[in-house]
Amino acid sequence: MASSRNEHRKEHFLDAYKIPHPEWREFVCGWGAAFINITVTFPINKVMFRQMLYGMHTKNAYIQLKAEGFHFLYRGILPPLCQKTISVSIMFGMYNHYQQVLNSMVPQWNTHLKNSTAAAAAGLTEAVLAPFERVQMLLQDNHFNQRFRNTAHAFAELRQYGFREYYRGLTPILLRNSVSNALFFTLREEISHRMPSQDHWTGKLLSDFCCGAMVGAFISTVFYPVNVVKSHMQCTVGGPFNSLWKASRIVYEERERSLRKMFFGVHINYTRALISWGIINASYEMLRNLLTKPPH
Repeated sequence: MASSRNEHRKEHFLDAYKIPHPEWREFVCGWGAAFINITVTFPINKVMFRQMLYGMHTKNAYIQLKAEGFHFLYRGILPPLCQKTISVSIMFGMYNHYQQVLNSMVPQWNTHLKNSTAAAAAGLTEAVLAPFERVQMLLQDNHFNQRFRNTAHAFAELRQYGFREYYRGLTPILLRNSVSNALFFTLREEISHRMPSQDHWTGKLLSDFCCGAMVGAFISTVFYPVNVVKSHMQCTVGGPFNSLWKASRIVYEERERSLRKMFFGVHINYTRALISWGIINASYEMLRNLLTKPPH
């Protein structure tokens, strides 16, 4: 009898983690939305990165990139293209999957709690792609322009420092991904329900863009100092691994103990996030509608 109950529980557990067939659409839509976004916003992101790393103003960052030439403008796009497309694919796909798992395993939980937990779990899952983000930071830093030729070369060079080197800066990534994902899906749902209903596809596209833009800009601004610390942690090759707290103190001291300087570049980050998450959300919903649209 006990054996029968254990078998039943095992089958229930396995069924809960079985991904239903239609769920592949969530992964495909997330991937496509991120691909569209990266190709549009990468130059803006590069200006912002220079400001985060060196605490310089927008004009100086622009002049620096202009002096380097177009050849270096899209240098480093491959890691975010690989990382972000897969990351957003995981973000939407695994969020949907974890929702189904929680609905099956803990149906008594509050809906908001289940959705927040599913979103945080999806964010933690995304962290497996941290090495791509790590290499992107190195390729965007002009101090490494001559040291690392391209993405493959950077990955190969880091190997000599051990596996852990690929995951330098993992703690702020885990913090950012889990909490920001929970906020994103919660706020996205709340705002979308309060947006005026649209009958035409152009109105729906604009509504989805505004929803994603508002949520993305808010979250990226809140987590901007975390990304500043992460960038500094990841632009080190070799040497000791500082804790998040110690790295935060170092950056704070470097910025002359000024909270305002911890937010250098936040305005362009806010602008990039408005465009970026607006594109991601609108593209995701558009692709999702196309894939779920019944054939005539």
